[in-house]
Amino acid sequence: MSFGTPYPSHPLILDDVRGAQKMLSGVARVTPMEGSRYLSRLVGSPVHFKCENLQRTGSFKLRGAYVRISGLRPEERAAGVVAASAGNHAQGVALASSLQGVKSTVFMPVGAPLPKVAATREYGADVRLHGHVVDETLAAAQEYAHDTGAVFIHPFDHRDVIAGQGTVGLEILEQCPEVRTIVVGVGGGGLAAGIAVAVKALRPDVKVIGVQARAAAAYPPSLAAGHPLGIDTAPTMADGIHVGRPGDVPFAIIRELVDEVRTVTEDQLSAALLLCLERAKLVVEPAGASPVAALLDAPETFGGPVVAVLSGGNVDPLLMQRILRHGMAAAGRYLSLRLRLTDRPGALATLLGVLSVVDANVLDVGHVRTDPRLGLTEVEVELHLETKGPEHCAEVAAALGDAGYTVMP
Repeated sequence: MSFGTPYPSHPLILDDVRGAQKMLSGVARVTPMEGSRYLSRLVGSPVHFKCENLQRTGSFKLRGAYVRISGLRPEERAAGVVAASAGNHAQGVALASSLQGVKSTVFMPVGAPLPKVAATREYGADVRLHGHVVDETLAAAQEYAHDTGAVFIHPFDHRDVIAGQGTVGLEILEQCPEVRTIVVGVGGGGLAAGIAVAVKALRPDVKVIGVQARAAAAYPPSLAAGHPLGIDTAPTMADGIHVGRPGDVPFAIIRELVDEVRTVTEDQLSAALLLCLERAKLVVEPAGASPVAALLDAPETFGGPVVAVLSGGNVDPLLMQRILRHGMAAAGRYLSLRLRLTDRPGALATLLGVLSVVDANVLDVGHVRTDPRLGLTEVEVELHLETKGPEHCAEVAAALGDAGYTVMP
C-alpha cells in the first residue's frame, strides 16, 4: 500500500495557503523576524532571519500537521493518526493531534535523542520506538496504519501539509514586504513548496532559493531528470533535511516555482550553526541553519533584502556539543595536534610554554606512552587548542616548527 500522495489533480493555490493561515490563527505563533548585521555586511544588503526555531514544538512542522489533521473526516479522526519521525514532525503531529482531540501514535527510531522522545510524549502522543533507521520506522508506521485504520500523516507529501507550511511565506511578506530573496532548507520539499506557492502568487519577482545538505541532495538530480529520483544518501548532521527522495507533490511545485536549489557541506553547516549561536544568540539545528550556510558560502550571489528561514531549533545537546566543536575547527578556532616529545621531566612544560607565547589556549592534553610505534624514551602528546582563526593556526604551527617540534599527520 502506498501512503504518498500522487501529483495533485489541480494545483495548490494562494487561497489554500490563506485558508490554512486562518485555520492556524491562535495555534501557530507568528514567529519573529530578526536582522543579522554580520550577514548583511557580507551580502551588502539587509539579511533577516525568519525564526521558525521559536515556533511551538521548535519547528515549522506544527503548521502543516495541524492543517492536515483539521481536514480529516469524522470517521478518520475517530481512527486516530500515525506518523514516523526522528524529531520535528513527531512533535508537530503530537501537539496538533492533542489540540484537536485526536489520538496520535508516533513511531520513532530506537536511537532517537531522548529529549525529542520525551517532548513527543509530553505533547500527548503514544510513542513507539522501532527500527534503527528512519526507513524501518516509516515501514512500521505504515504497517500500523494498514492494520488499525489510523491515518498516516506524511511529513511533506500532501497538499494540506504544504498549505500549512506555506503560511511561513505569507508571514515573511507581511513582516518584510521589501524582500527580494527567500532562502529555505529543503528535505522532502514541503516547506519550500508552500513558501513558493504563497510568495510567487503575490510577489513573482521574489526569488525562492532552496538549500540541501550535499550528502543528501536529491533535488538537483531530480530536477535535471524532470521527475523525483531516489538517491543513496551519506550521513549528515542535518537530519531534518536528510531525505533520499523528493515528495511527488512538493516536487511538482518546486520544479515550477522555486528558482534554484543549492547544496552545502558539513563544514558549512557547522559554521552556520555556530554563527547563529554566537552572533544571533539563536539555537538552530543544522537543517535550520542550511540557508545561513548558503549565504556564508556565496554571499555576493544573493540579491537583498534576504530572508533566511531558520526552520527548526530542536538539537540534542550532545550533538550540539560535537557540532560546535566541528564548527570551531572549520572556522580555524579549534586545533588538534599530535606530536612526540622526549619523555623526561619538564618536556611538557616546555611545550606549553611555546604555546603560551603564541596565545593558544590549551583545552585538553592527552599522553600515550605504550604505543609500539614509540621509542623507549618517547611520549606522544595530543593537544586540543582554542585558536583565533586560520592565521592564528598557522602562527601556532610555525612556532612549534621553530621550536623543533614535528607535528604528526
